[in-house]
Amino acid sequence: MIKYTIKRLLQSIVTVLVVATIVFLLMRMLPTDYYFTEEQLMKLTEEQKNEQLLAAGLLDPVPTQLFRFYGQIVRFDFGESRRIQSGVDVIKVIGSKFTVSMRLGVISLGISLVLGVLVGIMQTRHKDKFLDHVGTAYTIFVNAVPSLVSYSLVLVFGSKVLGLPSLYSTRFVWKSSILPIVCLSLASIASYALWTRRYMVDELNKDYIKLARIKGVSSRAIMVKHVFKNAFVPLVQYIPANFLLTIGGSLLVERFFSVPGMGPLLTDSIVRYDTSVVQTLAIIYASLGILGVFLGDVLMMIVDPRIKLVTKGGTR
Repeated sequence: MIKYTIKRLLQSIVTVLVVATIVFLLMRMLPTDYYFTEEQLMKLTEEQKNEQLLAAGLLDPVPTQLFRFYGQIVRFDFGESRRIQSGVDVIKVIGSKFTVSMRLGVISLGISLVLGVLVGIMQTRHKDKFLDHVGTAYTIFVNAVPSLVSYSLVLVFGSKVLGLPSLYSTRFVWKSSILPIVCLSLASIASYALWTRRYMVDELNKDYIKLARIKGVSSRAIMVKHVFKNAFVPLVQYIPANFLLTIGGSLLVERFFSVPGMGPLLTDSIVRYDTSVVQTLAIIYASLGILGVFLGDVLMMIVDPRIKLVTKGGTR
């Protein structure tokens, strides 16, 4: 376990650095005019522009800028925002957005996991019957209909019928969070239901289940003690990754409902050429994805002690 953890940690650091380097180089390939606002481009002379670029270190050789960037990462110094919130530390800018996305993401993930697993269990218990067909129809509908269409249906029903706010409001945080949470949960519920049903049906067809039935074990005991327990093991691997990525915000949902979260922040910072914010967000998203995969492996081992993270050959 320790050997595996150290190996994954080193791999993760290298992966994050590669992602950060690629984003850094891509941002440096943009014309330097993007560094200035339209008003500055009109007012500043070429000499004044060069002076500002020189002071920002953007005229230094790219390798020099890159090594300076690595040093900032090691010191956890991600600089200041120039466009999103001028002069404010990037961590503070992201922190205020992260809190909003985390609240919506954690709630939606909890709802998705509970309802999705329950729907999957219901479909399995009533396989090839009416309730199973209803669950399958919901999954097909969510996956087939474009997200914007389903979000529009939720918006119309929620605002016109239920009287819920159509846009996020800091004055009515919880009330205005209902529709974004519902939209965030729609696809995840279908996904959890689909995979829960699939894994449980696979378990029901295995020989040890047939043997348990021959021995007279009740259907309830078979479902609870054997089928669900074993079917939940592969499902649990994806929970940490979904959790970490969900709290990172959803671009489409947060745009749709004007939620001031992490989702729109990345595109806004790219469009406005806020390099410090873009680079920091790239590092955060890469770290969340890698951490989610690792925690998924650990959680699988906890749920099923028979699973070992390191095999005889030293590989997973």
